[in-house]
This record gives sequence, structure tokens and C-alpha cells, in this order.
Amino acid sequence: MTRLVLTLVFAASAVAQTAQLTAELGRTVLYEGVALSPDGRRVAWAQTTAARQAPQIFLAATTGNSPGAPVRIGVIGPRTDSDPAWSPDSRTLAFFSTAGEKEQAQLWTVSADGGNSRKRTHLKGHAARPRWSRDGKRIAFLHIEGGGGGPLLAAPVRTGVIDEQILNQRIAVLDVGSGKVEMASPAGLHVYDYDWSPDGAVFVVTAAPGPGDNNWWIAGIHTIRAATGEAKAIYKPALQVAVPRWSPDGKMIAFIEGLMSDEGFHGGDLLTMPAAGGTPVNHTRDRQTSPSSLFWTANDRILFTEHAGGGSAISELDLGRASIRTLWRGAEEVHAHGNFPNFALSPDGGMSAVVRSDCQAPPEVWAGPPGQWTKLTSNNASQKAMWGPAESLEWTNQGMRIQGWILRPREVEPDKRYPMIVVIHGGPSGVEKPSWPGASSVPAMLAANGYFVFLPNPRGSYGQGEAFTQANVKDFGGGDLRDILAGVDHALARYPIDPNRLGVTGWSYGGYMTMWTVTQTNRFRAAVAGAGIANWQSYYGQNFIDRWMIPFFGASVYDDPAVYEKSSPIRFIKAVKTPTLVLVGERDAECPAPQSYEFWHALRTLGIPTELVVYAGEGHMFVNPMNRVDEQDRTLAWFEKRLK
Repeated sequence: MTRLVLTLVFAASAVAQTAQLTAELGRTVLYEGVALSPDGRRVAWAQTTAARQAPQIFLAATTGNSPGAPVRIGVIGPRTDSDPAWSPDSRTLAFFSTAGEKEQAQLWTVSADGGNSRKRTHLKGHAARPRWSRDGKRIAFLHIEGGGGGPLLAAPVRTGVIDEQILNQRIAVLDVGSGKVEMASPAGLHVYDYDWSPDGAVFVVTAAPGPGDNNWWIAGIHTIRAATGEAKAIYKPALQVAVPRWSPDGKMIAFIEGLMSDEGFHGGDLLTMPAAGGTPVNHTRDRQTSPSSLFWTANDRILFTEHAGGGSAISELDLGRASIRTLWRGAEEVHAHGNFPNFALSPDGGMSAVVRSDCQAPPEVWAGPPGQWTKLTSNNASQKAMWGPAESLEWTNQGMRIQGWILRPREVEPDKRYPMIVVIHGGPSGVEKPSWPGASSVPAMLAANGYFVFLPNPRGSYGQGEAFTQANVKDFGGGDLRDILAGVDHALARYPIDPNRLGVTGWSYGGYMTMWTVTQTNRFRAAVAGAGIANWQSYYGQNFIDRWMIPFFGASVYDDPAVYEKSSPIRFIKAVKTPTLVLVGERDAECPAPQSYEFWHALRTLGIPTELVVYAGEGHMFVNPMNRVDEQDRTLAWFEKRLK
């Protein structure tokens, strides 16, 4: 009876703590799509809260008597804003907004002080990433006529005769003077990213034939004539490519190439090539980092951001001297051009704007020369961490140096041992960095409730060079799991952790690794597998993005089924002893719900404590805030019952 009472007390305390944490984090102000005016004097961003209020555009001065002093742009009514982009003369800001419409985003412009707003388009379908031509007379953007979404969102319901309807994302161009919008890229290509040539005559793009969600992994670099839509392939990469950018004189193109598992989450090597095509030059082949975005600041200089270990760096490549110098490095996230851009640079490289945060400091907008920033906003000054600090861990395994993070509980009492949860990141091409959590954050929630949280960056992660990122090819669950288990041993030797109270969890690739881990070891007393993969062979035919698997497995499942089978958790399912909670979105296109059904069904049949929760209408990334909170709460409850 005493044990039951204590269990109920712990459970009630955890529920109260989590509710308080969720409410506090929900008030965190978030900043998205940071854009810096070319003259470096103003910065714009879309501002929301972690509880997902509709984002709206704000402006602030970076210099003068009152740097910061953000003002909301003068567009009337409820709306969702995104993608701010400055004109070359720094006088006008373009952005997308749903103002005056239910959900359809249109292109708008406002003056540099936030006034004189004008709706410029009447589109139907997804639209994003506006970019001005360098003469300021045209604005290009990416547009899917009559379509939208992406692989992270809920997949459409497919019934009747199934026949792929391809709606490609194309470059549309608005003539600012006349208001006319025309498509500038061919209908047969899905464009993922693009850049104007300095003379405005040509686009350089990463593109592939549709369907776009699936074919990013085979995209190449093309040039497209803006006037005619004529496309020319100039580079067919061996791996994935991202962020193609023209040099100021139009003679060179720079881009990132590497093994990447997700569009928008870039990492690889920095390459340049002649604009007409030719053999690229790899400038970071032996660099122990993963470049993620780039900016030409002169014809012979490129500033680029990097995943560096478990943090970020900003470095400069001098092409003439073939040398690289690091301008700044820190244990936080600095990323641009991808799904969550938070770094912007003036054309000359002298001024930058960035959203900065870490595990103890909530996000704010900063501006200044790279690495010499001044804080412009203070919206989160009242936010306080309800968890302990993050500490970097390094260990070696099989000759490799591995890095990860330990997030400590807020209070650690002497002579007491604590449970620890291993949280494995998605990807696999990804990296854990210290950052302020969103409204629902499993690591922060666990640390706030008295757990040590271990966040490893095993082989396959970004941050230690391209060879390290490729080290799990055709070996999913092999070396990466050995790296993680060696890290667990390292953490046990350094911190007051109870080796008999270990848990493991993750989402996407982390969900797969959770399923795999409990089939390979019984060290963990509890597990929570989110959007996992139980059977690589059946998964190949179920997901909507099977192209991503070829670079990692080396062949299709039909050509080499054995390489898929050897890494499938279902093959070793009878070894599982760990109670496992399984979570998934009903319409997940990336890690379909049948994979979670298969794993749960096997555990239930074998008598292993398990539970399956399928979230109605959700995709790979949950949209409904209540579902995100429920996923977090169920995860905590599962670990509380078995580890406390």
C-alpha cells in the first residue's frame, strides 16, 4: 500500500510539473525567417509563440538611437505571415500573408518603416521563399499551383484508383511595376531552391522531375533562363545538393553536397563550380564539420555556417588562398536557408542578424558583425529554465570520437542516483545542439521532472565531417547503436545515474533506433518509440519518400533485400523484454502508421507490456498543439511508472 501511495504522489507531482512547464514554454516568443536589409540597417522576422499563435512580421533597426524597438508591420486583420525578403535598395519588404483570406498566402509588400502595405498577387496554392532580382524590378518565389503541403504534414487520403498526380513546385515571377505573375521554370521540374543571377537573366536551381516530395534525393543543379524557361542540367551529384548560389560576378556557383536524409536540414561539403558547368572543387573535404549554408561576400570569398561538433560555427573561405578561418563558434544553433532559417547576412558580410538561444537562454534576435552581436529583443526576459544545464560529453568508440549532450535535472542532490533517458535524434543526418525547447519538449520535460537526459550524436550525425555522416551507410543500428551504448557507459561513469533505471526514446529515425535498441539489448527498463520503423522491407513500399533510402542502403529493397532485413527490428522481435509505448500520426507519409502497428502487434502477441497511440489526422510533424502535449505527457507517464 505504501508503494502505491508513493507512486500516486510521484504521478500527481509529475503531472503538475509538466502542466506548469507546458504553460510557461507556451508563452515563449519564437522568431522565424530572419531577413536583414542589404544596407544592414534593418532586420525583419516572423514572430509567434511556442503555443503557435499565428506568426506576424516585425521590423527593427539594427543601428541608430534605438536599435531593436520592434514594430509590427501595418497589415490589418488576423493573418499568418512568413518569408520576409528585402528589396536590393533596402526600401521595401516583401513577404507572404493570409491577410484578408482564410488560408491562402499572397505576396505583399510594405515600406521599410512597416507602412504602405500592398497585396501583390492572387494565387491559389502553396507559395514561399520570395527573392528580389538585383535590379529590384521583379520578385521571384516558389509556387505550386493548386497544391501544397509536404512530406512532414499529413498525407492526403488516397482512395479509388491510385494514380500519382504530380503538382510540381515552380519558380513564379512577379513584375513589380505591372503586377503580372508568370511561371519562369518548366512544368516538368520540381524546384527546391534557387538563386537569381546577378544580371537577372538566369536562375540556378536544385531541381528534379516530380513528384517533389520523393525526388529531392536525386535532384541536380540546373540553370533556367528567366525569359524562356529553358532548363539546362549542369551538375549531376553523387549525393544530395542544397543552397546553390551565384558569385557576385556571375562566373561561379557554390553549393553544399553531402549525404542528407531530409530536405532543408542541410550538411555536407562546400563546393564551387563554373557557372557554365564543369568539375566542382570541394573546399572542405577534410574539415571536421558539416557546412550547412553559404553567402558570397566577394568574388573570392564565401561566408558559411557549419554544424561543428554539437554546436555551430561561422567561417570564411578565401578562394584565392584556399584557406578557411573561423569567425565564431558556439554551443547553439545557427542555421540559414533551410526549414528553420535563423541567420542572415548583408551582401558585404559586415552585418548579420541571428536568433540565438541555448538550453538556459530563451531565443532573442541579435544583430551585428558575425560573432559580435547586440541583442535587439527581450520578449523572453521572464522565461526561466525549469531544468538544469546542458553539458557536452565526448567519448571514443571503435576509433571514432563521438559527442553528445547531458541535460541535467534542475537540482541534483548529493548521494542520490537518478534515472536517465536516452533521446535519439531523427534523420539520421541530423545533430543535437543545446537550444531552448518549444511548447512540448520531451528532453526539457524529462529533465524538469528529475531525469538526466542523454542526447548523443553517433556516427551518421552532422558536425564531424562528411566521412562521419556517411559512417552508418548500409549499417543502420550497427555502429550508431554501439556509439550510443558506449556513450551511456561514459555517462554512467561521470554522473550519479542509476544503471538499473535507464529509458530510451526518439522520433522518426530516433523512433526506429528505439525499436532497434530494445531488440538488441535489455539494458533499458522502458522505451517510447515515436514514428518508428519496424520492418525496412515492408516500409520501402509503404512510405511516400522511398528515394531517400537508396543513398543509405545502396540499392532498392527489390535489388538487395538482405541489407534491409539485417537492420529490421522485427527480425529480432522475440528478444524484446522492454515495455514499449508506440506513438504515431495516423497519416504519416514518412514513417507510416502500419510500421508502428506491426511493432506493437508483435510485442502484444509476445506478452511484452506495450501500448499504441495513433493520433487522428496527424502527419510526421504534429500540427495540433493538444496532440503534441499529449505525446509529451504520455511519454513522461510511461517512464514515471517504470523508472520511478
